[in-house]
Amino acid sequence: MTVTIKDIAKETGVSYATVSRALSGRPGVNEQTRKMILAEAVNMDYQPNAVARGLVTKKTNIIGLAIPDITNPFFPEIARGVEDAASELGYNIFLCNTNWSFAKEETYLRVLQERRVDGIIITPVSDERIYNNIQIPMVFISRIPHEVSNSFVVIDNVRGGFLATKQLLESGYKRVAFIGGKSEVHVSAERLDGYKSALHRYKYPVDEALILNGKFDSQSGYEIAGKLLSTPNPPDAVFAANDVIALGVLQRAKEVGLNVPGEFGIVGFDDIPFAAYSQIQMTTISQPKYQMGKFAAEICIGEICDKTKNDSKKMILEPELVVRGTTR
Repeated sequence: MTVTIKDIAKETGVSYATVSRALSGRPGVNEQTRKMILAEAVNMDYQPNAVARGLVTKKTNIIGLAIPDITNPFFPEIARGVEDAASELGYNIFLCNTNWSFAKEETYLRVLQERRVDGIIITPVSDERIYNNIQIPMVFISRIPHEVSNSFVVIDNVRGGFLATKQLLESGYKRVAFIGGKSEVHVSAERLDGYKSALHRYKYPVDEALILNGKFDSQSGYEIAGKLLSTPNPPDAVFAANDVIALGVLQRAKEVGLNVPGEFGIVGFDDIPFAAYSQIQMTTISQPKYQMGKFAAEICIGEICDKTKNDSKKMILEPELVVRGTTR
């Protein structure tokens, strides 16, 4: 049976208000009475009701974290950074996986507000204006929807796309394809812009037949690579919008007998742990995932603690090319 403040008041013979003040550390209770109440609370195994306390204090010390794909190793690294920074500052995390679904994301945003979380950190899956309706601090991580003024922590995706394509072209590959995720997702479009920028810089034409979008998963990379490699004039390299797509491309290239990197080059994006495995050795664009999570949590908690500050923080981090064994 759950022990309540009323039960402690009955056992100690003092008022409900006195017990409440003693347990919350508020003034107005003499020291002897406070010690007696605290001792009885321990004796009765009293557990404070966080929801009830939150209704009184208007604070739950919980941050909602909404990410689009918990199976992609990129996002757990971000989540770990968020959780570590939040824990250091006395906050807990409520994790939501939207699975790249706008409907799920909309539901989670509603649930998080109903649960009275103090703030939200989110990788948005849409460019809808729903985000403008959130009345608590919200920080975007990894991507930014259009027309919002919130704080964000992102990588320079255009620069990353440029570096990836530049690496392939400078390695001697001539027909470089781009395989993206959902075309409406802004990060994929930005990485595509970087790809096109590198082609222009090195005087290569942009061939729309070499640009295909699917999902941000390995199966999509595998299937699209199969289509590209079965054309009369196939690519000799692929820049994939993330490492998970790139893993699917690598599998398909090996299945059709291509030598990687001799005949076929691949560059991914994110530098997930799998990319460094000896059997894979994926050349990729690295993002400081853990640090991004920590920065986002610190910004979000800063905004929770100082609601009078209206200045949003725009943090754009620099990508880094990591050369391994899938390019010459």
